[in-house]
Amino acid sequence: MQLQDILYSQGFGTRRVCAGLIQQGLVQVYASSDAAAPLACTQAAAEFEADGLRFRVQGVDWPYQEKAYLMLHKPVATECSQKPSTYPSIYTLLPSPLRLRPQKGAVQGVQAIGRLDQDTTGLLLLTDDGKFIHRMSSPRHHVPKVYEVTVKHPLDEKQVSKLLAGVVLDDDPKPVRAAACEAVDSHHLRLTLTEGKYHQVKRMVAAVSNRVEALHRSQIGGLVLPADLLPGQWRWLSQEALCLIHEVVS
Repeated sequence: MQLQDILYSQGFGTRRVCAGLIQQGLVQVYASSDAAAPLACTQAAAEFEADGLRFRVQGVDWPYQEKAYLMLHKPVATECSQKPSTYPSIYTLLPSPLRLRPQKGAVQGVQAIGRLDQDTTGLLLLTDDGKFIHRMSSPRHHVPKVYEVTVKHPLDEKQVSKLLAGVVLDDDPKPVRAAACEAVDSHHLRLTLTEGKYHQVKRMVAAVSNRVEALHRSQIGGLVLPADLLPGQWRWLSQEALCLIHEVVS
């Protein structure tokens, strides 16, 4: 695969822009997976094996990814929208190549799998793999998501029991149940859901006569938000992390 085509597939601009980056000496390529330093390459048409390739563009190292899978620690006061209405978009937290990755000839970039409210923090997955987004979003897979909920009023066993048994929301006569629920302390509820309705956690908590003061998603499937991934930071999903997710949706 030509180097300019590799860069194009990874979101570094049109093929002409990618060729220009290479010809200006702004791209270096690692000769092997364990190479300590990259080598300069100024030939846009130079051929490389894309799988496993590492390269450096304008001083930043990148791994070749046929499909991008990443996690983001969503901070408060951000919106999961390309066109936010009030707060900054989560996509501004990502480097431009991830936002410009082409799909079927058009610029699409990575997309968030589901959304978190502007005041909700925590684990968010993003990818440019449409099939993976569909599998993760499909109700039939019942992907569990764990939320850490800070509530206004003290919790009691009755509230926990109601959430497990099922509560009725305004727009749906069918009771909505928590897959798991525990009171961690008097004002901290750990809630696991396998479906995603609009403002579901807030509405479920309101249905048991309490109120959400803060909401944080700590886990999706078997994947736990790493303690060292700070709000606003992102990272590639490791193969191990992908396996934890695929076990749920396979």
